[in-house]
Amino acid sequence: MTFAASPQTEPPAPYRASSDAQPLPRRVLIVSPHFPPINAPDHQRIRTALPYLSEFGWEAEILTVHPGEVPHPQDDLLWQALPESLAIHTVNALPKRLTRLVGLGNVGWRCLPYLAQAGNQLLGQQSFDLVFFSTTIFPVMILGPYWRRRFGVPFVVDFQDPWRVETAPAGQHRPGGRLKYALDKALATFWEPRVMQQVSQVISVSPAYPKTLQRHYPWLQADQLTVLPFGAPEADFDRLPHLPLRQTHFDPQDGRQHWVYVGRGGPDMALALRGLFLGLKQLRCQDPNLPQRLHLHFVGTSYAPAGRDTPTIQPIATACGVDDLVTEHPQRIPYFEAQKLLTASDVILLIGSADPQYTASKLYPAVLAKKPILAIFHQASSVVDILHQTQAGQAITFDETTDPAHLATQVIPHLKTLLDQPKHTPPPTQWDAFAPYTARTMTQTLCRVFDQAVSSPSP
Repeated sequence: MTFAASPQTEPPAPYRASSDAQPLPRRVLIVSPHFPPINAPDHQRIRTALPYLSEFGWEAEILTVHPGEVPHPQDDLLWQALPESLAIHTVNALPKRLTRLVGLGNVGWRCLPYLAQAGNQLLGQQSFDLVFFSTTIFPVMILGPYWRRRFGVPFVVDFQDPWRVETAPAGQHRPGGRLKYALDKALATFWEPRVMQQVSQVISVSPAYPKTLQRHYPWLQADQLTVLPFGAPEADFDRLPHLPLRQTHFDPQDGRQHWVYVGRGGPDMALALRGLFLGLKQLRCQDPNLPQRLHLHFVGTSYAPAGRDTPTIQPIATACGVDDLVTEHPQRIPYFEAQKLLTASDVILLIGSADPQYTASKLYPAVLAKKPILAIFHQASSVVDILHQTQAGQAITFDETTDPAHLATQVIPHLKTLLDQPKHTPPPTQWDAFAPYTARTMTQTLCRVFDQAVSSPSP
């Protein structure tokens, strides 16, 4: 791949018809402070789209932040999986020790002047049709209106989480403490409407957020809003067998089934977890040898840095009396190691949130791992519909009125079925039904959004 510490100076030919009447690719500058080798989930859409963009008429360059400025672990295998020809432009950031004095330690604020300078050079010297912000580092999105005014280039934003949030409910954890939370909320309330006034298209992973945006900003039209989950990373699973990796969380020869959950924990998952663990407790009463037959592993449940991660699953297992059947490893593991762990498991667990809009992008790697899936989700979640459509796994559902004991009675028959089936039994996945959820298909939709942003009139 092409790596540039500063923007390139030789501009490519502008978008035009070629001599054989075939259009040259349109060009998009993708802005994401998190990018490989950083092991962060919010660059997943970009990374999985890169192999397919040219197929749908687009060519990308990346504008990102130097990995040393980003407080996330790194994974060189993510870097090695990028296309060889990809141009990547990196910038520095202001020292955190200085910006913390004014309460702005977020890398988005620290890198902002450097991103602005690099973007000015790239957009001024090269021909780009579009700027795409795909990140949860929201402050960098304020560059969209600035660059649109200065260079006339439209921009698209990707909301993987809400930026402007309502006041946190009483007792709920406020990231960074009350003062930082209040400052972040005030800045979001000020900046988000200014970005929304100039944006061409908005992408969201959740069907709920476009409704929120239209409530806040009535000038946004329905055809400017697209719900687009992350695509299933099929290219990653094609690559996985060839990587020098092995899972180290369990011994596959110890005679037990090993069921694995990989992903975040949190209090919003407590109902699903209690239903699962109470079901396990009842099953163990019927079969005292269950600990010799089964063990559950919860891996990567905390986003906190190593040494500051706190278990959120094990305490619930202990309270339900099944701590000997459960092991939690809160620290996040590298991306490809996580996929290797899924393929090594006997059953993949998917634990849902009490929030009915929770979509769980980790569903797609679970399907691609081709292992039995046991999912416990709110009945309104899209995960339930996708599992039913694709027949890739079993879904147990709950709603706001469900109590853990009742959920446990629903879980037990599924636990028995999975325990009694032979090891290495693949699910009867309907791959034709799964095709709309692949990274290739999702990238095709993404490029249609890009096309619409370029062809639509300015806001």
